[in-house]
Amino acid sequence: MSPKLTTTFSYYLLFIVLGILLPSLGPLLPSLAEQTGSTIAQISSLFAAASLGRMTGALLAGRLLDRMPGHPVIATTLIFIAAIALLMPGAKLLWLLTGLYFAFGLTQAIIDVGANTLIIWIHRDKVAPFMNALHLSFGIGAFLSPLIIARTLGLADGTQWAYWAMAVITLPSMFWLFRLQSPGSPERDAEPDQRPAPPLLLGLLILFFGAYVSAEAGFGGWIYSYALESGMANAQTAAYLTSAFYAAYTLGRILAIPIASRVAPKLILVVDFIISIIGLGIILLFRDSSTFVWIGTLLAGLGMASVFPTALAFAERRMTVTGKITSFFFVGGSLGGIITPWLIGQLFESIGPIMVIVVIFAIAILGFILLILLILNSPSNVENPKPIISH
Repeated sequence: MSPKLTTTFSYYLLFIVLGILLPSLGPLLPSLAEQTGSTIAQISSLFAAASLGRMTGALLAGRLLDRMPGHPVIATTLIFIAAIALLMPGAKLLWLLTGLYFAFGLTQAIIDVGANTLIIWIHRDKVAPFMNALHLSFGIGAFLSPLIIARTLGLADGTQWAYWAMAVITLPSMFWLFRLQSPGSPERDAEPDQRPAPPLLLGLLILFFGAYVSAEAGFGGWIYSYALESGMANAQTAAYLTSAFYAAYTLGRILAIPIASRVAPKLILVVDFIISIIGLGIILLFRDSSTFVWIGTLLAGLGMASVFPTALAFAERRMTVTGKITSFFFVGGSLGGIITPWLIGQLFESIGPIMVIVVIFAIAILGFILLILLILNSPSNVENPKPIISH
C-alpha cells in the first residue's frame, strides 16, 4: 500500500473513533444528570460547553495545522481525549463535568478539523472520493456509539465503563499517527494557484454550517431523551432509535458516492434538505405514533448524511481550503451546536419533549434558506462541467 493510502486509512480509523465519541453525550445524558444530581435543563449545559470547546478547538486547530506537522498534533490530542474520558465518571459536580466537556469538545474539534484538512492536503484535486469515505467512517462510528453505550449502561457502574471504552479506542489511532509523516500545508508550500475566499460566500458558508450542525447535533443528541420522556421507548429502545438515525446517516453516505459522481454538489444539498425536512415533518405531524417516529428518524438521518462533506466539496471548488478556512467552517458549526442543544434543553423542561422536533424543524428550514442564498450568490463559472464526487 502506498504511503498516501496508508495515511488515508489512518484518518478513516481516526474518524470511526470520532464518530463514537461525538454523539455519546445524548445517550449518556440521563445518567450524567443522575451522577451530578441535576435536572435535564441543567445538564443540557453540557451541550453548550462541548460546543464552545469545539469552537475554541476549531480556531486553535486551524492555526496549529498551518504552522506545525499535523500528525503529532492529532496524536497528542488523542492522549488528552483518553485522559479526559477517564476523569468523566468521577465528576460528581455539574461545574466540574461542564469543564471536562469543554475540554472534550476542544480536543474533538482538533481531530475533526485536522482529519478534514489533512486529507485535502494529501489528495488535493482528487480528494473527493477519499473525503466521502472519511465521513462514511464517521457514520460507522456514530452508528456504533449508542450501541456500545446501551451495552455498558446495562452493567454495574455502566457510565464508568462507557467512558473507559472511549479512552481505550483512541489508542490505536494515536500510535499509528505518531509513526506516519504529516502532509504539507498549502500555505507553508506557497502554492501559486490559491483561490481567495469571497467574503460574502465565506460568511454564508459559515452560517450554513452553523444551521446544519445545529440540526444534526440537536437531533442526534436529543432524540434519545425525546423518545424516553415521551413514553415511546425504554432506555434500550431509545438507544436503538439513536443508532437507527446514525445507521440511516451511514447509508446516506454510502449512497452519496455513486449519486454524486453524476450530480453537482448544490443539487445534492437541495435534495438532502428536502428529505430531512420531510422526515422531521413526519415526526411532528404523527408524534403519537412510534412507527412514524422511526420512519421520520430514518429519513432525517438519510437526508442529513452527506450535507457536511458535500458542503465542503461546494466550498473547495470556490476557494483554497486552508486550515484557517476549515476552522472558520467548524466555528460556525460549533456556534450552532452551542445555541440549539441548550435551547432545546430549556424548552424540553418547560414545555415538553416535542420541542426537540419543533426547534430542529425550524433550524432545517433556516438551513434550506441559507442554501438557496449560497447557490444564488455563487459565481456560475466556478462549476466544473464534470460533477465532483461529494465528500
